[in-house]
Amino acid sequence: MKRKIFWLLLISLSLIADFSLPFTWGLVATLPIVVISWWVAYRSGWFS
Repeated sequence: MKRKIFWLLLISLSLIADFSLPFTWGLVATLPIVVISWWVAYRSGWFS
């Protein structure tokens, strides 16, 4: 379940960043998106 939430968040936030930001900022925003998705899915305890 956590893996599905991680990938769902990662893909959805990445798509939002890609369409709303210029190309270089979309690439730069990828690392924080990965960290946020990982934290929400695995560390926050919301989906335990």
